[in-house]
Amino acid sequence: MIDITTTLKDEHQNILRVISIVEAECNEIENGKAIDTDFFVGLSDFIKNYVDKFHHGKEEDILFESMVKNSEHLHCNPIPVMMHEHDMGRFYLSEMNAAVEENDSSKLVQNARGYCVLLKEHIYKEDNVLYPMAEEAIGDAEKNQILEQYSSTETKLKSEYDIEKLREFGK
Repeated sequence: MIDITTTLKDEHQNILRVISIVEAECNEIENGKAIDTDFFVGLSDFIKNYVDKFHHGKEEDILFESMVKNSEHLHCNPIPVMMHEHDMGRFYLSEMNAAVEENDSSKLVQNARGYCVLLKEHIYKEDNVLYPMAEEAIGDAEKNQILEQYSSTETKLKSEYDIEKLREFGK
């Protein structure tokens, strides 16, 4: 059986690693540390380019579309909820960026923590509900096409962004 979600799950692990770093940074800010602008600029780059374009791009443009196309094999359609949560993540990022510009540590921590909670819950749902549904609903022929599309998307994005550098953020 062809697997189309292991790569996405591996990317989730990297995202969760960064989330733990963000949570630690929030703790330090709450204990009086000044906002580390460089850290949050790097975080913004990681979220916009690794999380959103590299990871969510594959989900939204490839996997989710395939799931919708195969919706007769799904017991429900979770895609609207997943898309809404991706949009919420973008909102939190926008608010974090504004807070950094305003040097507003309270607003920054509130939105950074909101982003972290959202992504942890979102990743849990994808890994444990959505991805198993996708693996079951999509046939092997289409799975091969999905893997080819992932590869094509990754090649394109790797030519535009230093994905390896983004993947290493916070290490």
